[in-house]
Amino acid sequence: MNNKVIFVIGVSGCGKSTIGNLLAQELNISFFDGDDYHTEDNINKMSIGQALNDVDRQGWLENLNKLAKEELTNNSCIIACSALKQKYRDTLSHTIENQTKWIYLKGSLEQIFDRVQCRSDHFMPSSLLKSQFDILEAPKDSLHININFSPENIIKTIKNELMIQSEFGLFGLGVMGKSLCRNLANNGFKISMFNRHVEGSEENIAKNFKDQHVELSNAAAFDNIASFVGSLKTPRKIMLMVHAGKTIDLVIEHLLPHLSENDILIDGGNSNYLKTKERFDYLKTKGIHFIGAGVSGGEEGALRGPSIMPSGDAEAYKNIKPFLESIAAKDKNNLPCCTYVGTEGSGHFIKMVHNGIEYVEMQLLAEACAILESSGKNLDEVANTLETWKNTTNSYLLEITIDILRKKEGNDYLVKKIVDKAGNKGTGNWATIAATQLGVPSTMIASALFARYISFYKEERVLNNKNFRNIKTTTCDISIDTVREAYQFARIINHYQGFKLISEASNKYSWDLNFSEIARIWTSGCIIKSTLMQDLVDVLKETTNILTNTHFAASINNYKSSIKKVVTQCLLNDVSTPCLGESIQFFNGIKTANSSANIIQAQRDYFGAHTYKRIDDDGVKSHHTNWKPQPNQ
Repeated sequence: MNNKVIFVIGVSGCGKSTIGNLLAQELNISFFDGDDYHTEDNINKMSIGQALNDVDRQGWLENLNKLAKEELTNNSCIIACSALKQKYRDTLSHTIENQTKWIYLKGSLEQIFDRVQCRSDHFMPSSLLKSQFDILEAPKDSLHININFSPENIIKTIKNELMIQSEFGLFGLGVMGKSLCRNLANNGFKISMFNRHVEGSEENIAKNFKDQHVELSNAAAFDNIASFVGSLKTPRKIMLMVHAGKTIDLVIEHLLPHLSENDILIDGGNSNYLKTKERFDYLKTKGIHFIGAGVSGGEEGALRGPSIMPSGDAEAYKNIKPFLESIAAKDKNNLPCCTYVGTEGSGHFIKMVHNGIEYVEMQLLAEACAILESSGKNLDEVANTLETWKNTTNSYLLEITIDILRKKEGNDYLVKKIVDKAGNKGTGNWATIAATQLGVPSTMIASALFARYISFYKEERVLNNKNFRNIKTTTCDISIDTVREAYQFARIINHYQGFKLISEASNKYSWDLNFSEIARIWTSGCIIKSTLMQDLVDVLKETTNILTNTHFAASINNYKSSIKKVVTQCLLNDVSTPCLGESIQFFNGIKTANSSANIIQAQRDYFGAHTYKRIDDDGVKSHHTNWKPQPNQ
């Protein structure tokens, strides 16, 4: 993956063949002149003074793309080709974008015309030069070289740019930052890495990290911000992998004096989407692009391929697209699990909802384990039971839970030695707050969050257990299949609520989110990847309400009796199942055509004159009633 194809491009006569040949000799790689690959028809057409059209060029460009791919399997190479339009360059780099470099030789019409007139051994006459300038679209993502300089100086400049400056910078070498660095390097990118220097505690972090991994041999390591920023090609692309919150703002302020207009900062942490919007707006005033990119997959995912959810300026994203999509996980069709989500903080919002769904999925598995244990199974037996579920409802979290249950320390289960206090880093809290702000009943995320909060009251729980212990204990009388179906029921409701939250946010903030595409990038690399998520990719192409889909509606109806039985048995046996219980409570509420909310409206009107609507006047007019009993009534 370290091999590159360098396209030397520009109008006829700019020196592509000369510079390309000299550079190839300097770098000891192969050189190919694109002119040698023109068809006879193309050559004849140009020879008589007729300009080529897009149809004439298409086959030629595709052949050069094929040539590049063949060469890249063995080594780097250089190809000289006019590549006048962006769509031509898109054809040349098709499927090899991350391995393509562009060197654009630029000069004036007059200057190059004089050169072309002096050529006697080329099929293209000088009369066609003006037509090339007319269609020329100067590339934005290339190294621009002025042809006024000598070939020697041009080669020196190109070498310095290609060999010294890095393509991508990563700021912060925590667990995720380190894994992403290795991922970028393994995908052939020259990177710069930065970690702060703290005397006595954080010294030479970047340098030592580089020395530990052979794939980082071409990476540049820094603990000085100015040197780090200076090592990057412009527009600079810097991914921040530091703690969310005030740390992000401090880092931005430290970087700003060293940045230039159109540089790009990417926040790859779990930042609050509202703060991302603020930073987006603030940096826009400085001429800096800000991308909020949710990253899911943990340490292993970051190394092997995470799911990435970037948002911000669409044009700025094009500059970082090759990097993020190259390092992302791949779905079943080998497409990157990375997509431009939308504007402002939408990427971090999507990551927040991802984590909310994750909270629930983890809680549901924990509850399922508690139920199976309460029925008399040891943890090996629980693990074996969950193993059978993989045939119908597999997920990453299910797989790791099985591994956790089987892990022993000596003769004891390791998980039994872990203090039952569940931590959180804020995203579940933010998701719950966002749901309340948007008026979305994301009740299962809230239940999973509050279950973690309850777990932290360890001492109080122990005391209450003593004070309220049942005199008689029983075991849950529930079959394995019933538990599995209840689990599946709750997971469908969880995903319904998650995408409902995304839908309402998309409408509220005019993000115009693609729900199917969001589900697709969650099918690999991320923590909530599952067979259920794969099913949702197609379902969400048709509807944002998955409960209206015939397949899911049928599943809900099939599993409804199981969730009722499980929740009932758990209530009778004092087994806490907040998320399983909430799933059926929510479902009962969302399918109730005429609810008790009319009484609440009447109560509000009684004490606060808040008014109410009537069903017998189309629910348009507001009404108020004096509800107090009147004398003689």
